[in-house]
Amino acid sequence: MTHSGYIFAKRFLDISVSLFALIVFSPIFLVISSFYLFGENRGPVFYKQRRIGMNHREFGIYKFRSMVVGAEEKLYANKELYAKFVENGYKLPTEEDPRITKFGAFIRRTSIDELPQFINILIGDMSIVGPRPVVEKELIEYGDRVDKFLSVKPGAMGLWQASGRSEIQYPERADLEISYVDHADLWFDFKILFMTVLAIFKGDGAM
Repeated sequence: MTHSGYIFAKRFLDISVSLFALIVFSPIFLVISSFYLFGENRGPVFYKQRRIGMNHREFGIYKFRSMVVGAEEKLYANKELYAKFVENGYKLPTEEDPRITKFGAFIRRTSIDELPQFINILIGDMSIVGPRPVVEKELIEYGDRVDKFLSVKPGAMGLWQASGRSEIQYPERADLEISYVDHADLWFDFKILFMTVLAIFKGDGAM
């Protein structure tokens, strides 16, 4: 398949799958929303974080909110917590993150918090498969390979997640993401999709 043919087929699958997923998972969206509208931790249903996408374009990635309101400000205000966050590959284990609610821990463990990213896929910010979109501070981990890393559309699922997710830290994570860019094609995407779903069901490296 030519490069242009691959891009067209990938976008067609992204639109088809994301539309189907949003319809199928709509009852889950309603149930999750009710927890934030009527539960103890009232507030926004979605958490939108700035990430860096293809060709350095910024976009807001959507997730179901798993943390208390104002979690990002609390992270930056706590120097010790932020240092641990950076040291651990720009994330914190769920059990060590005081910002995560009990309900939030559940939806993270089951990866339900990731479902709103089908919205990002539908509107074209992301693809189903691709390198995981990062925050701007993480780009330093890719060194002189940043432009290569950002030459493809980021994905909801990728080689990093399929290979162990949060158990794999930088610089190995950067090597995996660049490896995807080097070998991206439709069959490789299907292989990663299968591997990622398997890893989620097994709970490998879940945050």
